[in-house]
Amino acid sequence: MLNTSALRIAAMAVLLSVFSNSNAQLTPGEVTQQIQLNTITTAVPFLMIGPDSRSGALGDAGVALSPDGNSLHWNPAKMAFVDNEVEFSLAYAPWLRALVADMNLAYLSAIRRINKRQAWGAALRYFSLGNITFTDETGTTIRDFQPAEFSLDIGYSQKLSDKFSGGIAGRFINSNLTGGTNVLGANSKPGRSVAVDVSAFYTNPYAKFRGMDAEFNWGLCISNIGAKMSYSESADRDFIPTNLKTGAALKLLFDDYNSLTFTADINKLLVPTTPIYDQESGADIISGYDPNVGVATGMIQSFYDAPGIVDFNDDGTYTIQDGSVFREELREFNIGGGVEYLFNDAFAFRTGFFNEHYSKGARQFITLGAGIKYTVFTVDLSYLISTRQQNPLANTLRFTLRLQFADLVQSTGTED
Repeated sequence: MLNTSALRIAAMAVLLSVFSNSNAQLTPGEVTQQIQLNTITTAVPFLMIGPDSRSGALGDAGVALSPDGNSLHWNPAKMAFVDNEVEFSLAYAPWLRALVADMNLAYLSAIRRINKRQAWGAALRYFSLGNITFTDETGTTIRDFQPAEFSLDIGYSQKLSDKFSGGIAGRFINSNLTGGTNVLGANSKPGRSVAVDVSAFYTNPYAKFRGMDAEFNWGLCISNIGAKMSYSESADRDFIPTNLKTGAALKLLFDDYNSLTFTADINKLLVPTTPIYDQESGADIISGYDPNVGVATGMIQSFYDAPGIVDFNDDGTYTIQDGSVFREELREFNIGGGVEYLFNDAFAFRTGFFNEHYSKGARQFITLGAGIKYTVFTVDLSYLISTRQQNPLANTLRFTLRLQFADLVQSTGTED
């Protein structure tokens, strides 16, 4: 329960942001601040949280890692290359414990290989925002409520050659933040949407690096391509976090027991950036583009709609600093990566780093982790160390249990 004024204000800020237009116009006094902090906001950002500890320990990089039970989240195309006939993964992460004591993310996924060239998978993601107390203008308690969000995924992957595969996934999203409570005079409702992921994966298990045996992977995934979401009949509809991620992984095979994997991902949200509006009217866009567009237009527009830095003069004129638009576009790309040491396919040690520009969210942290495998069980753990003070993500722990069955018939003693 939120029983401090600071947490109550934070909770109400979240609710207000939901019911207001995420692309709201800037007032003259906010222009300078917006130049420095122009984060891209969307509905249901929980879809962007990496659920598993393996990628969590590698700077949230996973689009090109070797396939495992969490491939449906990172890159559905990887599922066709899973080594085992069936893989399960159960992940749990306490989230933002520096702000709310009972917020957490749970993720359950499964992958089943159909044959040597095809596989399918399913996943359930559940995000609990803890307990929130709703009050009226006088501070009188209206009710207690536990906001929660979930998504249900199903995906399919097909090998197109011995080294290349494609994948697709469908997703149903439900976000219930208010439980029908009247907020700002509007009756609220759960936000719902559907989305798809499209992806590709390339692997070369016989690569060479400086004369050493190696494996090289490359991945690409565009996730959460879907309809906008609204939490009331009167509120504007908000984009969901459509995201482009691509990356590579290089695994160096020192001998039969020791290997070292280097991996890195680049991410970019494919949703509009807030423009800068005229100081006098507050309605005319002077830099950037109209964010109230359709999903397809917003995806394309996201590559060139950054407003840059605008200098306003005393006489009402303005100038856009040369090169500032391009620089801001580059800042909308974030990068994460790490190194994984694996011994005898049983013990893993991992570390990584994630960087997001301060004006686009300022997520910057170091990650550490380890994993141990025993028969069909693998247990992974990751830990996040913030490089910035007072980061609510600091000290985040993630736990993952993976199960791998190489031959389901032998494991169960039955035939399909």
